[in-house]
Amino acid sequence: MTTQAPEAVTTAELGRARYAPLLDTVEAAVLADGADTPWHTTEDDPGLTVLQVHAPGAAVEIRLALPLGDTAGYWHPGADWRRTPVADWEGRARVGLVKGLAAGCLYDSTGATLLAFAAADPVPEAALRYGVSEETDRYVVHLHLAPSERPHRVLFAPRAPGVAAALRPLRAWYRARTAAMPVPEAARLPLWCTWYAYNQQVTAAEVERQTRLAAELGFGAAILDDGWQRHAHGRGYAGVGDWLPDRDKFPDLTAHVAAVRGTGLRYLAWIAPLLLGPQADCHAAWAPYATRPAGVPGAHVLDPRRPEVRAHVVDTCVRLVREHGFDGLKLDFLDEAMVYAEDGGAELGPALVRLLTELRTALEAVRPELLLELRQPYVGPAMAEFGNLLRSFDCPADTTANRVRTLDTALLAAGGAVHSDPLLWAADAPVETAARNLISTLHAVPQVSVRLDALPAEHLDALRFWLAQWRALRPQLLDGVVEPGRPDELYPLVESVADGVRVVDVHGELAVPYTPGEFTETVLVNGSAADRVVMDVRGGPAPTEMAVHAPDGRMIDRIRTVLTPGLHSVPVPRTGLARIRGGEQAARRIVR
Repeated sequence: MTTQAPEAVTTAELGRARYAPLLDTVEAAVLADGADTPWHTTEDDPGLTVLQVHAPGAAVEIRLALPLGDTAGYWHPGADWRRTPVADWEGRARVGLVKGLAAGCLYDSTGATLLAFAAADPVPEAALRYGVSEETDRYVVHLHLAPSERPHRVLFAPRAPGVAAALRPLRAWYRARTAAMPVPEAARLPLWCTWYAYNQQVTAAEVERQTRLAAELGFGAAILDDGWQRHAHGRGYAGVGDWLPDRDKFPDLTAHVAAVRGTGLRYLAWIAPLLLGPQADCHAAWAPYATRPAGVPGAHVLDPRRPEVRAHVVDTCVRLVREHGFDGLKLDFLDEAMVYAEDGGAELGPALVRLLTELRTALEAVRPELLLELRQPYVGPAMAEFGNLLRSFDCPADTTANRVRTLDTALLAAGGAVHSDPLLWAADAPVETAARNLISTLHAVPQVSVRLDALPAEHLDALRFWLAQWRALRPQLLDGVVEPGRPDELYPLVESVADGVRVVDVHGELAVPYTPGEFTETVLVNGSAADRVVMDVRGGPAPTEMAVHAPDGRMIDRIRTVLTPGLHSVPVPRTGLARIRGGEQAARRIVR
C-alpha cells in the first residue's frame, strides 16, 4: 500500500496504513518507502517502551494516533509559544542534531500525559507532522525518517502526572548513553556577559571595569560576546570569518584576558565559526565552501560536511583559546548548518558529530576544564557531548520567555548546566524589576548583561541577595526534582525539591499547596505582581515560623503563627522571599 506525498494538506488525505495498538490508547503504523512494514516493541530501562523497525535503505514513516480525549496541550522542543493543540495541517517541524529533537508530549487539562515519545537517535535529520486531525477526531504525530542501514527506534514513556515526570525517564535514558562533557564548577556559577550591556561597542577597559565588579558580586565567569573581532559593526555578520581582534577596542587581547581572569572569573569568547562574511580577509579562500546564505544578515554558511571546513573550524577555535588564554568559547549559530540539510548531498548530522568531536578533543587538550556554551535550538541530548553550558534562546528583558525556555531546555538535557539568556533591565527601573529578572531564571545558571557600575545601590543589593540565595538553593534548583506544571500555562508555579528542602516560585496569583511537616524548610519566592502568596494548607494545626525578605534582601518581617487547614494569605512582597519552618522549634518560640 502506498501513501501520497507528505505535502498533503491534512494527514487524513494520506493513503491508509495498517494501525495496531502500541501503548495505552496510542496506535501506530509504520511504512517503508510508502508500504506497510513490520515493527515490534521491546522494553527498556527506566520503564520505556521502544518501537523498532528495520527497513535498510528505505525512507521510514512512523504514524502515531490516539483519541483526543481531554487533550489540552502538546509540548515539543521547538514549541516556543505554540503549546496548545494545533491542526494537523499546521503542525510541522524539521529537526536534527543542531535543531531540536524528534520528541513530543501530549497532555490533558490536569497536566497528565497521554503520549510522550522521543527518537532514540538524535543525530539524523527528521521531519514531523503533528496536530488534531479534524476528519478523524484524533491527535496524530507522523515521523519521517531518512533511510538508514540501522534499525530506527522511538522511545515511549509511560503516562505520568505531568510533562516533566513523563520526560524524566527519557532524559535518564539519554544520560546513560551520552558521553557528556564534564561540567566544571565555573559552568555552574553566575555569569556576566557583554552582549546586552554593550552590544558591539565593547572595549577592553569597559569589560575589565565590569568584571571587577562582577567578581565582587559573586559571579564566577564572563563572556566576551560579539564585538571583539575585526569588522564587528552594524549588527550584521558581513565581516566575520577571520576571528582576529579589533586592535582599536582590544590593543592587547592576551593581556586583557589575563586581567579578567585575574579577578577570579573564568572567561569565554564568542565565535560563530561556521559563518563567513564578504568583508573577511579569508573570504576568497573559503567562499567555495560556503555556498548557501545564512539566515542571519550578511553571511554565508561554511559546509561542515567538507573535511577542509572541519579542520579550519577546529584550527581557528584552538588558536583563539591557545593564543589569548580564554577558558572556553561561546559557539554561536551552529544551527545555521541546517541550510545544507535538504540539498541532496551527504548527511549533515554525522558530519556535525565529527566536527564537534574533533573540536572538543582539540580544545580539551589545551584547556582540560574547558567551557563551551551552546544555545537553543542546539541543546538536545546529543549535544551534551559537545557543550557544558546550555543557554536559552535570546529574549532580552523578557522574564517569561527566560523562565519558559530554561525550564524547557532542562526537560531533556542529558548533561551540562542550563543557562539563562543574559538578564537585561533598565537602571532606572524599580528594584522589583531587577529581582523579577533574577527570579525568572532560578532553575538555571543566571547570566546577567547590564552595566553593573550604572546600577543604583538597591539594584546591587537585590543582585547580591538573589545571587546568594541562588547559590544556597542550587541543590534544589539545579539538581533537585523539578515540577514546573503545564507548558501551555507557561510554568506559573514551579516546585523544586532536594535534601528535605522545597523551593516554590510562583509567577501568578495561585495557591501554593503546603503540607506541614513534609519538608524541613519551604522557600516561597513571589514572582507575581501581588504583595502576598496564598498558601493552601493541607493538614495541621501546625506551629510555623516565617522569615520574610524584601526584593533587595532586607528582612522585613518574622512571623510566628499556627497554620490550620485551608487558605492563608502570607504577606510576602512582590519579588520577595519567605523561608518557612515548622516543628518543635517553631512551637517553642510561639509559646514564648
